[in-house]
Amino acid sequence: MNPSEEFLEQGISQQNLRKASCMTVATLAYQSLGVVYGDLSTSPLYVYKTTFSGKLSLHENDEEIYGVFSFIFWTFTLIALFKYTLIVMSADDNGEGGTFALYSLLCRHARLSILPNQQATDEKLSAYATHGSVETWQSSALKSFFEKHPRFRTGLFILVLLGTCMAIGDGVLTPTISVLSAVSGVRLKITALHENYVVLISCVIIVGLFSLQHHGTNRVAFMFAPIVTAWLLCISSIGIYNIFRWNPHIFHALSPVYMLKFLKRTGIEGWISLGGVVLSITGVETMFADLGHFSSLSIRVAFSFLVYPCLVLAYMGEAAFLSKHHKDIQRSFYKAIPEAVFWPVFIVATFAAVVGSQAVISATFSIISQCCALNCFPFVKIIHTSSKIYGQIYIPEVNWILMCLCLVVTIGLRDTNMMGHAYGLAVTTVMFVTTCLMALVMIIVWKQRIAIAVVFLVIFGSMELLYISASVYKIPEGGWIPLALSFIFMAIMYIWNYGTTKKHEFDVENKVSMNRIVCLGPSLGMVLVFVCVKSIQVPYISEKDRLMISRVGPKEYCMFRCIVRYGYKDLQQENYDFENRLVSGIVQFVEAEEDTTLKTTFISSCGREVGNMDIEKFDAQNQDHSFTNSKSSDILETKIWKGHGGGAPLKDESLHILRAKESGVAFILGHSYAKAKKSSSIVKKFAINVVYSFLSKNCREPDVVLNVPHTSLLEVGMIYHV
Repeated sequence: MNPSEEFLEQGISQQNLRKASCMTVATLAYQSLGVVYGDLSTSPLYVYKTTFSGKLSLHENDEEIYGVFSFIFWTFTLIALFKYTLIVMSADDNGEGGTFALYSLLCRHARLSILPNQQATDEKLSAYATHGSVETWQSSALKSFFEKHPRFRTGLFILVLLGTCMAIGDGVLTPTISVLSAVSGVRLKITALHENYVVLISCVIIVGLFSLQHHGTNRVAFMFAPIVTAWLLCISSIGIYNIFRWNPHIFHALSPVYMLKFLKRTGIEGWISLGGVVLSITGVETMFADLGHFSSLSIRVAFSFLVYPCLVLAYMGEAAFLSKHHKDIQRSFYKAIPEAVFWPVFIVATFAAVVGSQAVISATFSIISQCCALNCFPFVKIIHTSSKIYGQIYIPEVNWILMCLCLVVTIGLRDTNMMGHAYGLAVTTVMFVTTCLMALVMIIVWKQRIAIAVVFLVIFGSMELLYISASVYKIPEGGWIPLALSFIFMAIMYIWNYGTTKKHEFDVENKVSMNRIVCLGPSLGMVLVFVCVKSIQVPYISEKDRLMISRVGPKEYCMFRCIVRYGYKDLQQENYDFENRLVSGIVQFVEAEEDTTLKTTFISSCGREVGNMDIEKFDAQNQDHSFTNSKSSDILETKIWKGHGGGAPLKDESLHILRAKESGVAFILGHSYAKAKKSSSIVKKFAINVVYSFLSKNCREPDVVLNVPHTSLLEVGMIYHV
């Protein structure tokens, strides 16, 4: 039964249902303004200023201003409106967007994951569904190519890491350039204010912004949407005012002919200036990355009907003002504001810059969390800042590192033009990575013809490569910053993933055989549970699918195996009552068994996965006997912990498990330590013996995340050579 029929059965008419749906979309569209579009909407603060920096500033005539605006308009239209809003946002992973969402789709449909922990039972999850259109020869050929060439799988993974690290770089550059650009406008009215004071004020705002992160965005989220809405209405109104007052014919610049005239007239200087034009679309990747917090329709509505027209009017109006005020090209945004409304607009601009920074900082927390789940980043402390909104998190270590980096860039550069050059390279790289991944999604997931994917790749990829080439030229003038940041983060991620993969291979090669474990059963005299924590290539896993519990050996041995499964956007809570949930899940499994001779598998509503045995063999034996618990599990838990509540008595084995739990639980944690072989190169020795060893010792272990008491923990480990 679809949702419409359910509402009709409850007496709600189809007309009222449509009204309710429209109201929901409108509400989400309004809320998305404060979270998704803060970064994109503050771009007019620095686009023209950065574009007309350097030698191009010597050619300030109307034709060149028309050409720059034409580039801005068509870049904004083709990439932001057509590529992202119409195409990319359709490639969601169970409602989630972003680089990792695209990579997750490809991993599930083509098994591109370089960590060999995928199991047949994972594919039974509802979020794992890969069925759809019929397989084509193009998609089959591409899958076969990646299966036969592991190096290309590794290359794709590195490409994803590159895009991810550049996105993290945005978390450093966005607060810096947005806040400094907004604050620098005060010097137009207070001319005696020294540049050092502008930098100091910007640093104070940045410190205050990061100091408030531990409170969570939910406490101030109600302010975000009104601020961005007021900002968009302000700059669009000022744009209309400037168009009618200074140059009503500026709309002629919408013709792409002016782009060709611009490049022909300015030559290499005009090509280099395109690194500033691309700043007009900074933040479009956020539309896709924040898809999980809203709906694709609401984000599309907000962009198409408010954000897009307001920003086009703002850029057009500023171009109209510049066509009559060439000398003000480095202060064009604030100079174009009418005198009567300068201070109100300045205040709104400052708040909008903070809001835009907040959106990128929150996105950085989310990216780091996903990297941890996919074994691409050391586990760090993740704090939930909202009990109602699942995705709002705070990572203390990352927060303070970002703040320090922002302060270093602000104090070190002091120039928004240099910051813009750095920002442009980071943005264009992320967009190009998304374009490449989308081309693969079209063939492998959507089952489209290769020709369609090639057309998409050529059209948008060529545009983005043009902007990347212009940004690369600016590497000595600030473009080196995102490269340095990305290199550091990529090195950390790749080393961590490499070490984790080698650890997994070592564990598989040295695992205890099932026969040996079963032989130990009669002599143990205790309840033994093997636990394994694992991440799966889906965004979320429901609580009812979290724990997968099964028997090891005959029933009388009282040995069990539990796999705790997490999606790449699931948050692993430290207050998770793992011990009681695990015992409750095992008792539920025992009570649900119908045939004592049948090795059934039970999916419990607990939550997490740890351990390593003969996984593939065991799953092959049990995959046809899995089932999911229902609401009766809650009743059973109540019966277990409140003295049975007058219900049917528990089985003897269940009582034995409960008595064993009351006697005490001991946790034996496997911990392997990596060391580089003596024959390894110096680089590998440094990466494994120094970097990976340092990260392993300082990351958060599973016992911390599972809230295991130290008095009950025993670590057993081995040294393995890679």
